[in-house]
Amino acid sequence: MLFPVIMAGGNGSRLWPLSRELNPKQFLSLDGSSLSMLQSTIKRLEGLDIGPLHLICNEQHRFLAAEQLRQLDLDTASILLEPVARNTAPAIALAALQTLEQNQDPILLVLAADHVITDLAVFHKSISAAQVLAEQGHLVTFGVVPVSPETGYGYIKKGGPLATYGFTVERFVEKPDAATAQGYLSSGEYLWNSGMFMFRASRYLEELERYRPDILLACQRALEGREQDLYFTRVDAAAFEACASESIDFAVMEKTDAAAVVPLDAGWSDVGSWSALWQLAPKDEAGNVSKGDVFQECTSASYIHAEHRFVAAIGVTDLVVVETKDAVLVTHKNYVQNVKKIVEHLKAMKRHEHSNHREVYRPWGVYDSVDTGARYQVKRITVKPGAKLSVQMHHHRAEHWIVVSGTARVTNGDKDYLVTENQSTFIPIGQVHSLENPGVIPLELIEVQSGSYLGEDDIVRFEDKYGRVKDV
Repeated sequence: MLFPVIMAGGNGSRLWPLSRELNPKQFLSLDGSSLSMLQSTIKRLEGLDIGPLHLICNEQHRFLAAEQLRQLDLDTASILLEPVARNTAPAIALAALQTLEQNQDPILLVLAADHVITDLAVFHKSISAAQVLAEQGHLVTFGVVPVSPETGYGYIKKGGPLATYGFTVERFVEKPDAATAQGYLSSGEYLWNSGMFMFRASRYLEELERYRPDILLACQRALEGREQDLYFTRVDAAAFEACASESIDFAVMEKTDAAAVVPLDAGWSDVGSWSALWQLAPKDEAGNVSKGDVFQECTSASYIHAEHRFVAAIGVTDLVVVETKDAVLVTHKNYVQNVKKIVEHLKAMKRHEHSNHREVYRPWGVYDSVDTGARYQVKRITVKPGAKLSVQMHHHRAEHWIVVSGTARVTNGDKDYLVTENQSTFIPIGQVHSLENPGVIPLELIEVQSGSYLGEDDIVRFEDKYGRVKDV
């Protein structure tokens, strides 16, 4: 039996403006299906003999992750929260320590939540081969059979063949230049480093203690101070923040003499850029990929994604055009790796477009910032049936709620009352208040905020059913 460990950290900045800091690519559907990349990663495990799922994600993504697991009827899956990003070696160490407490030295299948794999039969065959090696004590990585001289991936040079399907690892290689990558491809001796692994929990921890005992100790201390919060496991923040940030490759795999690699030729991609997404998607006769309300004329080899508006393209080639409610990206496919510079610029300018979409998901539902001015903001709010916003107050803004559909139960100071369709209520500055949907259909309302400061950090929480008293 295998115990899946899915790493769902990362921000996917190269897929901006769809992927944002608070709603990154692993939680998005990028192939037109109804499943997110995380959900697709979980679904492709069907047919394997697997134990309980362990998901590792950033604390700020916890409700997104929990909701997507709930949609797959995986409410009981373990969700381990990282208070800060510390790369893959510590994250996997936490999962290994946790699974060892609950099981007798399980074999861990470590996957990233944001990969695409199209040939499930070959994927499962490679997993079976890796399991044999893991049972023998190897630390197995999956090496993707290269199809082009990629400069954006690290490489693994195969060593000698093992008795079963697989090879020893001669060496790991950093991302090469174009000429070196072509040489690797021509030689047939190199594989792309996929970032997927399999090993016994104890073997990984043994090798981590051998090469990076400081990381292991920090993770042990972080797990010792854990707290259970709803379906989440929160490790001790101070202990984990003190941990070094290191990848599993640098910390263990490049040093250990127990590394093995299993070739994987299953239509793999890490979808690390818009050009990679273009390569994966079905194309029309001119080589175009179109999503949404798109018109194109004399256009070829382009990726055009329209979320909310009509987008027209005439006489262009090799372009990526992505439209969202609050941002539009236009770039040549040869420059898609530079999209992260936009994110860096937005951060430097202290703008919100790197972090949030106009639509922001919360555990109780979603809000859409429809319009904003110097002293006002208008939001469209949807509250799920049975959900409740926190009991809170604001120092700098008043709020006017107009119910569009459904019924709201409002707490406004010392008053509790219902507000139904076409009715409204007013929350003065400094008033303690809350909003709840007691019905069985979604509650939709328009919120008009007015005041001297309208930031989301002007929220003082007194009570919250989702454990958010100290955060947004």
